[in-house]
Amino acid sequence: METLVSHGREGALKDNPRVVTEVGADSATGPTLMRYFAAMSQALGPMDWWPAKTPFEVIVGAILTQNTSWANVERAIAHLRSARMLTPPAIVAARLSRLAILVRSSGYFRQKAKKLKSFVRFLQREYGGSLKRMFNTPTEILREKLLSVHGIGPETADSILLYAGNHPVFVVDAYTHRIFARHGITDGKLEYEDVRALFEEALPRDPQLLNEFHALVVNTGKNWCRLQATSPLSQLRVLAPGTGLSQRTPA
Repeated sequence: METLVSHGREGALKDNPRVVTEVGADSATGPTLMRYFAAMSQALGPMDWWPAKTPFEVIVGAILTQNTSWANVERAIAHLRSARMLTPPAIVAARLSRLAILVRSSGYFRQKAKKLKSFVRFLQREYGGSLKRMFNTPTEILREKLLSVHGIGPETADSILLYAGNHPVFVVDAYTHRIFARHGITDGKLEYEDVRALFEEALPRDPQLLNEFHALVVNTGKNWCRLQATSPLSQLRVLAPGTGLSQRTPA
């Protein structure tokens, strides 16, 4: 059975009534975003995301999930685990061809094998192979360093920071753009960094909350607010204040 890299997330957010009423009080956008958080949280409950046994496994998953489904990533991680290759030293020592075969199910497997190699070499070069040392680096400095690694873009870097390192950043993805553009929070044209800044400035720098918020957005985007909306009403029902998410209406 998998454990969860949760950094003290025991105790569901929805069981803490203060989280909805107090956060974001200094920002006009904060209370609005928290109404969305409350609707998703009350309907869906705690997400307990990211499923992994170690922070390094989270990092591997963040790299492998690029342009593929999580089911494909799970198969690749299972193959790596069976081969005892879910540690930085094991990936450093592995032949690139062997690594590519093990992550084949994640798609673009040759490129992703190179990306994994690039990350572990970076970890060894910059931090002597220590994730603890890496994650003790200030957030903005570490983020810039991660973005310099081959194959790590903003979304992957922020996933690593938040889910593996417990750093207070917000992960922006296609679901974030879709949901909040449809509800008028953004105009759908903002760049990644603009949306990230919007959320991080409006919400408290609380890794637990940012973790849960993003996980709820992903769940909502996958199951309700889909790419092809059937009607304006269905779009609004997904997260409209006061409606919750009790009915599965395609969006």
